[in-house]
Amino acid sequence: MSTRTRGFRPDVDAPEWKGGHSPYDIIKEGTIALLVIALLTLLLAVIFGSPDESAITIKKWSNADPIDFATTALSELNGTSTTATYGAPYNHNGPSQHIGPLQLAKWVGVRIPINTAQDFVLNPLGVLPNQPVLDTALKTWKRANATTKSAWLNAYTNASTKMTFVNGNVLVKTSTSGPVPVMINDLTMMARSGALDQDLLNGNGFYTTDYTEPLLFLSDGQYLGNLATEQHLSGDQWGMMNETGNYPGQSWLWLYTFWYQIPPFNTSASGDALVWGVMMLLSAVLLFVPLIPGLRSIPRRLKIYRLIWREHYRDSAGSP
Repeated sequence: MSTRTRGFRPDVDAPEWKGGHSPYDIIKEGTIALLVIALLTLLLAVIFGSPDESAITIKKWSNADPIDFATTALSELNGTSTTATYGAPYNHNGPSQHIGPLQLAKWVGVRIPINTAQDFVLNPLGVLPNQPVLDTALKTWKRANATTKSAWLNAYTNASTKMTFVNGNVLVKTSTSGPVPVMINDLTMMARSGALDQDLLNGNGFYTTDYTEPLLFLSDGQYLGNLATEQHLSGDQWGMMNETGNYPGQSWLWLYTFWYQIPPFNTSASGDALVWGVMMLLSAVLLFVPLIPGLRSIPRRLKIYRLIWREHYRDSAGSP
C-alpha cells in the first residue's frame, strides 16, 4: 500500500473542525424529550379522547338488532352455529383448522370446551331470579328426551323465518315448540339488560379478563361482521392493514393479509392455518438465507449493492 499522503478533496472530505466544543449530555436530553412527549400525549388524550371505537357488547348487539340476536341464540341452542360446529379447541363437532393432512388444532385438542346450548343459553337462563314461567320452561326442557327437543327446535326454526320483535318481546307464531319460545325470548331480554355479558364473563370467576365466550357468541351472529365490513376490516378488504375510522393501519402486515385475497386461502375453511403455514415457511427461508447455497449468492451476483454504494466504488477505483 502506498504511504503517499493523499491531498484534501473539498467536495468529498469533511474539513477538520477548529472551532469551540460544548459538552452534550445525551441522557439529560433524552429524559427531557421523553417527559415532553409523555405530557403532550396525556394532554392530547384528555382533549381528544381515544380514537378507538367503543367496545361491542352483547347488550349493544341485542338492542341494535334483537332479531339477529334471537336467531343466533337459536343456532346456539340447536347446535348449528359456527362455534357449535367448529371443532377444536372448542369441541369435537368439526374438522377445525388444518393444513392438508396435518390436523394442527386436533393435535392441540379441546382446550376451551364450549357447549353452546349449555354455556350460551341454558346456564345463563338458570341464574335469572324470580322467573317462574322461565323456571317451568327450563324444567320442561331438562325432562324432555333428545327426540322431543329436536322436534321443538325444528318447529321453532321453521317458524323463525317470520320472527318479529314487538314491545320488547321476540314473537314467533308456533304452538309446537314447547319451552323454546320462552327461553329465546327471555335470553334476548337478558342480553338487552346487559346481564348476559356479565354472566358469560363471570363463568370462570368473578374477576376475569377472559372474553372468549362473549366474543364467540358475537361472532356467530351477523351484527359484528356487518360492522367490520362497514369499517373495511374484513379479510377480503385487507382488514389487518386497516384501522377503525379514518386512522392509518398497520401497513407492515401487507404480506400477511395478501394471502387472504387469493385462492386457496380465500376459499378454504382452513384459510387461517394455511396462511400461518405459508408465513412460517417464508420466515424460515428469510432466517436461513445465509445458509442456503445459491440463494445467498443472489445479491453478490446481481451486484445491486454497487449501484447503492456507487460513490464509494467510484472513489475506490481512483485510489492508489
